[in-house]
Amino acid sequence: MTTFDLEELKDISILCVEDEDGIRDSIVNTLGYYFNNVYEASNGNEGYEMYEYYKPKIVLSDIQMKDCDGIEFVKKIRQKDENTIIIMLTAYSNEEYLLELINLNINHFILKPLNTKKLDEIFKKILSKNDECIVLFENLILDLKKRELVYKNNEVIPLRKREKDFLKLLYDNKDGILSYEKIECEIWIDKEMTSYALKSLVKEIRNKLPINIIKNVPQEGYTLVKN
Repeated sequence: MTTFDLEELKDISILCVEDEDGIRDSIVNTLGYYFNNVYEASNGNEGYEMYEYYKPKIVLSDIQMKDCDGIEFVKKIRQKDENTIIIMLTAYSNEEYLLELINLNINHFILKPLNTKKLDEIFKKILSKNDECIVLFENLILDLKKRELVYKNNEVIPLRKREKDFLKLLYDNKDGILSYEKIECEIWIDKEMTSYALKSLVKEIRNKLPINIIKNVPQEGYTLVKN
Protein backbone atom coordinates (compact mmCIF):
# COMPACT_ATOMS: atom_id res chain seq x y z
CA MET A 1 0.00 0.00 0.00
CA THR A 2 1.51 3.33 -1.04
CA THR A 3 1.87 5.67 1.94
CA PHE A 4 2.73 8.94 0.15
CA ASP A 5 1.00 11.32 -2.25
CA LEU A 6 1.32 9.92 -5.75
CA GLU A 7 0.56 13.34 -7.23
CA GLU A 8 4.04 14.44 -6.15
CA LEU A 9 5.52 12.01 -8.70
CA LYS A 10 3.11 12.52 -11.59
CA ASP A 11 4.97 15.40 -13.23
CA ILE A 12 8.36 13.69 -12.94
CA SER A 13 9.53 11.71 -15.99
CA ILE A 14 11.31 8.33 -15.74
CA LEU A 15 13.23 6.11 -18.17
CA CYS A 16 13.31 2.33 -17.68
CA VAL A 17 16.19 0.43 -19.32
CA GLU A 18 15.91 -3.38 -19.29
CA ASP A 19 16.83 -5.88 -22.01
CA GLU A 20 14.36 -8.64 -21.11
CA ASP A 21 11.06 -7.75 -22.76
CA GLY A 22 8.80 -9.46 -20.26
CA ILE A 23 10.53 -7.91 -17.24
CA ARG A 24 10.62 -4.48 -18.88
CA ASP A 25 6.91 -4.63 -19.75
CA SER A 26 6.11 -5.51 -16.15
CA ILE A 27 8.27 -2.70 -14.74
CA VAL A 28 6.89 -0.12 -17.17
CA ASN A 29 3.32 -1.08 -16.28
CA THR A 30 4.13 -0.69 -12.59
CA LEU A 31 5.86 2.65 -13.12
CA GLY A 32 2.76 3.88 -14.93
CA TYR A 33 1.01 3.77 -11.55
CA TYR A 34 3.43 6.40 -10.22
CA PHE A 35 4.37 8.53 -13.26
CA ASN A 36 2.55 10.10 -16.19
CA ASN A 37 5.66 10.02 -18.41
CA VAL A 38 7.36 6.61 -18.55
CA TYR A 39 9.89 5.91 -21.32
CA GLU A 40 11.53 2.55 -22.04
CA ALA A 41 14.60 1.14 -23.76
CA SER A 42 15.94 -2.39 -24.32
CA ASN A 43 19.68 -1.72 -23.83
CA GLY A 44 22.20 0.93 -22.84
CA ASN A 45 22.69 2.32 -26.33
CA GLU A 46 18.98 2.76 -26.92
CA GLY A 47 18.63 4.01 -23.35
CA TYR A 48 21.20 6.74 -23.92
CA GLU A 49 19.42 7.88 -27.07
CA MET A 50 16.15 8.06 -25.12
CA TYR A 51 17.89 9.87 -22.27
CA GLU A 52 19.32 12.51 -24.63
CA TYR A 53 15.96 13.03 -26.32
CA TYR A 54 13.63 13.09 -23.29
CA LYS A 55 16.00 14.19 -20.48
CA PRO A 56 14.09 12.23 -17.81
CA LYS A 57 14.38 13.26 -14.16
CA ILE A 58 14.88 9.61 -13.12
CA VAL A 59 16.61 6.67 -14.84
CA LEU A 60 15.90 3.10 -13.67
CA SER A 61 18.33 0.68 -15.31
CA ASP A 62 19.29 -2.96 -15.11
CA ILE A 63 23.04 -3.63 -14.96
CA GLN A 64 23.63 -6.73 -17.07
CA MET A 65 22.44 -6.04 -20.62
CA LYS A 66 23.65 -6.85 -24.11
CA ASP A 67 24.77 -4.06 -26.44
CA CYS A 68 26.03 -1.64 -23.76
CA ASP A 69 25.35 -2.71 -20.20
CA GLY A 70 24.05 -0.57 -17.36
CA ILE A 71 27.47 0.52 -16.12
CA GLU A 72 28.59 1.80 -19.52
CA PHE A 73 25.21 3.47 -19.94
CA VAL A 74 25.55 5.30 -16.60
CA LYS A 75 29.14 6.32 -17.37
CA LYS A 76 27.91 8.07 -20.53
CA ILE A 77 25.28 9.97 -18.56
CA ARG A 78 27.60 10.97 -15.72
CA GLN A 79 30.22 12.34 -18.12
CA LYS A 80 28.07 15.44 -18.50
CA ASP A 81 25.14 15.08 -16.08
CA GLU A 82 25.26 14.84 -12.30
CA ASN A 83 21.63 15.89 -11.73
CA THR A 84 19.57 13.02 -13.15
CA ILE A 85 18.57 10.55 -10.44
CA ILE A 86 19.86 7.07 -11.33
CA ILE A 87 18.46 3.89 -9.79
CA MET A 88 20.17 0.60 -10.59
CA LEU A 89 18.32 -2.69 -10.60
CA THR A 90 20.72 -5.49 -9.68
CA ALA A 91 20.78 -9.13 -8.66
CA TYR A 92 24.09 -8.61 -6.84
CA SER A 93 24.69 -7.56 -3.25
CA ASN A 94 28.49 -7.97 -3.32
CA GLU A 95 29.96 -4.92 -1.52
CA GLU A 96 32.92 -4.56 -3.88
CA TYR A 97 30.62 -4.69 -6.90
CA LEU A 98 28.25 -2.10 -5.43
CA LEU A 99 31.18 0.15 -4.51
CA GLU A 100 32.08 0.40 -8.19
CA LEU A 101 28.57 1.63 -8.88
CA ILE A 102 28.65 4.09 -5.98
CA ASN A 103 31.77 5.62 -7.49
CA LEU A 104 29.64 6.43 -10.53
CA ASN A 105 27.40 8.52 -8.28
CA ILE A 106 24.43 6.18 -8.39
CA ASN A 107 21.60 7.53 -6.25
CA HIS A 108 19.84 4.28 -5.30
CA PHE A 109 20.00 0.49 -5.73
CA ILE A 110 17.16 -1.99 -5.85
CA LEU A 111 17.94 -5.67 -5.44
CA LYS A 112 15.94 -8.02 -7.63
CA PRO A 113 13.17 -9.04 -7.65
CA LEU A 114 11.49 -5.67 -8.01
CA ASN A 115 8.18 -5.07 -6.22
CA THR A 116 5.99 -2.12 -5.27
CA LYS A 117 7.20 -2.14 -1.67
CA LYS A 118 10.79 -1.53 -2.81
CA LEU A 119 9.64 1.12 -5.26
CA ASP A 120 7.63 2.87 -2.55
CA GLU A 121 10.69 3.02 -0.31
CA ILE A 122 12.90 4.43 -3.07
CA PHE A 123 10.37 7.01 -4.27
CA LYS A 124 9.72 8.20 -0.71
CA LYS A 125 13.46 8.79 -0.35
CA ILE A 126 13.57 10.66 -3.64
CA LEU A 127 10.67 12.88 -2.61
CA SER A 128 12.20 13.59 0.78
CA LYS A 129 15.42 14.69 -0.95
CA ASN A 130 13.36 16.76 -3.39
CA ASP A 131 11.90 18.91 -0.64
CA GLU A 132 14.31 21.58 -1.83
CA CYS A 133 13.33 21.01 -5.48
CA ILE A 134 10.06 22.06 -7.08
CA VAL A 135 8.68 21.06 -10.49
CA LEU A 136 7.45 24.38 -11.86
CA PHE A 137 6.62 22.98 -15.28
CA GLU A 138 7.47 19.84 -17.19
CA ASN A 139 11.29 19.53 -17.20
CA LEU A 140 11.70 22.86 -15.36
CA ILE A 141 12.96 22.39 -11.80
CA LEU A 142 13.44 25.08 -9.16
CA ASP A 143 16.26 24.14 -6.78
CA LEU A 144 15.67 26.21 -3.66
CA LYS A 145 18.86 25.16 -1.92
CA LYS A 146 21.16 26.04 -4.83
CA ARG A 147 18.95 28.97 -5.86
CA GLU A 148 18.82 27.99 -9.52
CA LEU A 149 16.57 26.63 -12.25
CA VAL A 150 17.40 23.38 -14.02
CA TYR A 151 15.90 22.91 -17.48
CA LYS A 152 15.39 19.69 -19.49
CA ASN A 153 18.84 19.62 -21.09
CA ASN A 154 20.37 20.21 -17.64
CA GLU A 155 20.85 23.89 -18.42
CA VAL A 156 21.40 25.68 -15.11
CA ILE A 157 19.97 29.19 -14.65
CA PRO A 158 21.17 31.10 -11.54
CA LEU A 159 18.61 33.17 -9.66
CA ARG A 160 18.74 36.09 -7.27
CA LYS A 161 17.12 35.50 -3.88
CA ARG A 162 14.06 37.60 -4.64
CA GLU A 163 13.57 35.81 -7.97
CA LYS A 164 13.75 32.43 -6.23
CA ASP A 165 11.32 33.60 -3.52
CA PHE A 166 8.84 34.86 -6.12
CA LEU A 167 8.84 31.56 -8.04
CA LYS A 168 8.45 29.59 -4.79
CA LEU A 169 5.50 31.79 -3.78
CA LEU A 170 3.99 31.39 -7.24
CA TYR A 171 4.26 27.60 -6.89
CA ASP A 172 2.75 27.62 -3.39
CA ASN A 173 -0.28 29.43 -4.82
CA LYS A 174 -0.47 27.41 -8.05
CA ASP A 175 -4.13 26.49 -7.52
CA GLY A 176 -5.16 30.12 -7.21
CA ILE A 177 -3.94 33.68 -7.78
CA LEU A 178 -0.86 35.10 -6.13
CA SER A 179 -2.10 38.54 -5.11
CA TYR A 180 -0.12 41.76 -5.11
CA GLU A 181 -0.75 42.05 -1.37
CA LYS A 182 0.75 38.62 -0.67
CA ILE A 183 3.78 39.34 -2.84
CA GLU A 184 4.44 42.54 -0.91
CA CYS A 185 3.93 40.86 2.46
CA GLU A 186 6.07 37.78 1.70
CA ILE A 187 8.84 39.19 -0.49
CA TRP A 188 9.19 42.90 0.24
CA ILE A 189 8.35 42.27 3.93
CA ASP A 190 9.05 45.55 5.76
CA LYS A 191 9.56 47.61 2.61
CA GLU A 192 7.04 49.23 0.32
CA MET A 193 6.57 47.42 -2.99
CA THR A 194 6.14 49.79 -5.90
CA SER A 195 4.40 48.78 -9.11
CA TYR A 196 7.61 49.47 -11.02
CA ALA A 197 9.69 47.25 -8.70
CA LEU A 198 7.28 44.32 -9.08
CA LYS A 199 7.04 44.64 -12.85
CA SER A 200 10.84 44.82 -13.08
CA LEU A 201 11.19 41.67 -10.98
CA VAL A 202 8.71 39.71 -13.10
CA LYS A 203 10.35 40.95 -16.31
CA GLU A 204 13.80 39.85 -15.10
CA ILE A 205 12.49 36.40 -14.18
CA ARG A 206 10.72 36.00 -17.52
CA ASN A 207 13.92 36.93 -19.33
CA LYS A 208 15.71 34.09 -17.53
CA LEU A 209 12.99 31.48 -17.99
CA PRO A 210 13.30 29.15 -21.02
CA ILE A 211 9.48 29.13 -21.18
CA ASN A 212 6.97 31.65 -19.90
CA ILE A 213 5.17 30.13 -16.91
CA ILE A 214 4.04 33.40 -15.30
CA LYS A 215 0.57 34.60 -16.28
CA ASN A 216 -0.74 38.07 -15.47
CA VAL A 217 -4.15 38.34 -13.83
CA PRO A 218 -5.17 41.99 -14.42
CA GLN A 219 -5.69 44.02 -11.23
CA GLU A 220 -5.19 40.93 -9.05
CA GLY A 221 -1.73 39.40 -9.37
CA TYR A 222 -0.11 36.42 -11.07
CA THR A 223 -0.68 32.73 -11.52
CA LEU A 224 1.49 29.78 -12.55
CA VAL A 225 0.84 28.36 -16.01
CA LYS A 226 0.02 24.67 -15.64
CA ASN A 227 1.31 21.77 -17.75
